[in-house]
Amino acid sequence: MKIYFAPLEGITGHIFRNAYNEIYGHIDKYFAPFISPAEKCPVTPRDRKEIAPENNKGINLVPQILTCRSDGFIEAAKEIRAMGYKEVNLNLGCPSGTVCAKGKGAGFLPETLLLQRFLDDIYSYAAQEDLKISIKTRLGFFDPDEFYDLVDIFNGFPLSELIVHPRIRSDFYIGEVRKEYFSYALKNSQNPLVYNGNIFSCKDYDDLSDSFGITLDPVMAGRGLISDPSLADKLKGIASETDIVKLRRLHDTVYHAYQEIISPDIHVLYKMRELWTYWRILFDGKDRDIKRLLKAKKYREYEDIVYRILEGFSEQ
Repeated sequence: MKIYFAPLEGITGHIFRNAYNEIYGHIDKYFAPFISPAEKCPVTPRDRKEIAPENNKGINLVPQILTCRSDGFIEAAKEIRAMGYKEVNLNLGCPSGTVCAKGKGAGFLPETLLLQRFLDDIYSYAAQEDLKISIKTRLGFFDPDEFYDLVDIFNGFPLSELIVHPRIRSDFYIGEVRKEYFSYALKNSQNPLVYNGNIFSCKDYDDLSDSFGITLDPVMAGRGLISDPSLADKLKGIASETDIVKLRRLHDTVYHAYQEIISPDIHVLYKMRELWTYWRILFDGKDRDIKRLLKAKKYREYEDIVYRILEGFSEQ
């Protein structure tokens, strides 16, 4: 079974990826948070550092590009290809208001004629450079029925993979996924499919597989893998419960790495708070401590709370 780690901006950068890969692993592909090419700078120094091979050793990483301009995509892809990458991913799923207002991410989906021309350009380039391009998409912007036309458009191009998150833009990440549309893709897509969305447990995965009448493989997870870092192990039958010792190693590795490159305390703690908004589901009965943790402004205060939580659970 192949499991892909979805990109989460601000969370799954190279520091987290390296720590996760060392401590947990069992991820077949990591997707980097998107690169948004600017006219005079297709790949910024910060983006270049994020995807630099020396910062992602032992990781099968796929850089992701977010744009509605084919020339911008191609210029960014050229730089990424020169770094040794043989696959990039096009983001057609981001629901952010600022992104969609610029016609990018999910905001590109209603513009089917422009999208077709865009894909003509980038896949013509890819064929010349022996570059694979996968696409991560939502069902549509306004209406899930937009997906029928999108599948027809995608079928006209040699996608390395079509990763489908079965929601529309206004759904964001709330509520149930629209499973009937992924069923349509299973019957009608001519490109390899990857399912993405609402996989937080083995039961979620089994229920989805049962509903589609197949064993879903590959699958992509993002929020589920952050919320329970042992989820990939569980899905692959390697572990049966969350390992608090491993979680503490992950926490400490990421925390100390951020301390080396970010200051003052509060900026590191902003990064850690994001992780704890996901991890809190693992710690029933600790809501009061976690609320205090999310308000901590100094390392000492934060550490006193965190290690009390983690040590309490490791002793259970």
